[in-house]
Amino acid sequence: MLLMKILLAVILLSFSENVCQAARILGVFPHIGKSHYIMFEPVMKALAHRGHEVTVITQFPLKNPPQNMKIIDVSHTSNISYVNAIPVDVVPAEELNIFCVHELASMGLANCEDVLSSQVIQDLIKSNQKFDVVFYEIFNADCFLGFIHRFNAISIAMSSSSFMPWATPRFGLPDNPSYIANHFSSFSDVMNFWERLWNSVHYVVSQVAFSLLADGQNYQIAKKYFGDDLPPLSEIAKNTSAFFINTHFTLNQVRPYTPNVIEVGGIHIEPPGKMSKELQTFLDGAKEGVVYFSLGSTARGATLPAEKRDAFIEAFKGLPQKVLWKWEEDSIPNKPVNVMISKWVPQTAVLAHPNVKLFITHGGLMGTLEAVNYGIPMISIPLFGDQFQNVAMAVRRGIAVKLGLGDITHESVTNALNTVLTSKYLEQAKRVSQEFHDRPQKPLETVLYWTDYVLRHKGAPHLQSYAAKMPLAQYLLLDVIAVLSIVPLLTVTTSILLICCFFRRKKTEQSSKKTKHKQKHS
Repeated sequence: MLLMKILLAVILLSFSENVCQAARILGVFPHIGKSHYIMFEPVMKALAHRGHEVTVITQFPLKNPPQNMKIIDVSHTSNISYVNAIPVDVVPAEELNIFCVHELASMGLANCEDVLSSQVIQDLIKSNQKFDVVFYEIFNADCFLGFIHRFNAISIAMSSSSFMPWATPRFGLPDNPSYIANHFSSFSDVMNFWERLWNSVHYVVSQVAFSLLADGQNYQIAKKYFGDDLPPLSEIAKNTSAFFINTHFTLNQVRPYTPNVIEVGGIHIEPPGKMSKELQTFLDGAKEGVVYFSLGSTARGATLPAEKRDAFIEAFKGLPQKVLWKWEEDSIPNKPVNVMISKWVPQTAVLAHPNVKLFITHGGLMGTLEAVNYGIPMISIPLFGDQFQNVAMAVRRGIAVKLGLGDITHESVTNALNTVLTSKYLEQAKRVSQEFHDRPQKPLETVLYWTDYVLRHKGAPHLQSYAAKMPLAQYLLLDVIAVLSIVPLLTVTTSILLICCFFRRKKTEQSSKKTKHKQKHS
């Protein structure tokens, strides 16, 4: 009887602690790219399962959300879909910094207006609801920071990509272009002189361009819907309590972070799900291995120009391995017998299969992290955005070969296949995978721990660097440099004046002596 009472007390105590720690969380993730939400959804679900009351704004509503997770569906606010929608033949053949920044800024502003003007969001803004924490995405639209001010909430940021160039100032992070490659560049952290020069240009152009194209307009849209008392969005951003970023130092660049910037690379990777019987049979029967080919969920692989498509087909014909090709059409011309096409592929389940030996990818961060997770080497064909930089780091780690979209020929594809389908690349991929997994907590556990930490410590302002709040002139020590420059300048100037005065006086004395000498003899 006594034992039962003790057990009941422990259960009640545990329950009361969970209730006390439960928070009201708003997740603001209205971006129209599905690959982004793939990272955010498992976090929101895990927080709900942990006992928090979670409300999520998204374009991709969950069909069966957890009991205490509410979905605000804003998919009706946009007529544009980026799911297998971008033709491969219209993307730039190489990275174009200003093109990417302009496209992102324009997309973000349209998303701001469409989402904030919708009735469901207006109802939320005008409601009496209360939230303790607002999760938001750092990408291309800061207008949604208005929710933090509206609900007077703690803010936690997330990013499905590596650091956006305009995100570093809000955390006071050093962003030295001598070894930190710009998000839109095709460089790794090891750069020669010309690469460092061009990277420095990337660094300035991306920040200035985004500020001119987006910052002011984001603020005007936000004030329109959140009210004129809205403080500058940059000030709201600088009070972000924690930032969970989908990178990991085993693949992405090693760079200094403040304590509130936490790497959780691979957080979106869930245990492999089931696959169709046909696909399972195809993979199981591949005694020589499988090459998996996918250009992601945004670009439409089936729009590959005919000559590039045929280059892959001819190269695949000569392989002893089978090929699984994500192809969004019902058929493909001249398909070899060792090739299987599919409009949709359960990617993690495929990459987890022991017979998969190579991943031909566009270099998106999600897919690249999945390949690293399962120790699969890659042939990477970057198309746009951060893919060039992701590929550069994968090549630097020795787990990928880059194949430019404009360089695709039968010969180049064959050479890349023969290079990566060697024990050297497979062994290195397995080694990097072991390093990737060797961490004190799983990524999702890390997010849950630090979220609770921020809640326990009322926003945890002690994690934030004061550098984020410093004026630029002070941060760069321009005032100190000015003073230190003035002192020697004054010293040199004074010395020159004294010397001039000395010689002028000597000259005057000499002239006076000559005059007196002449007068004496006259």
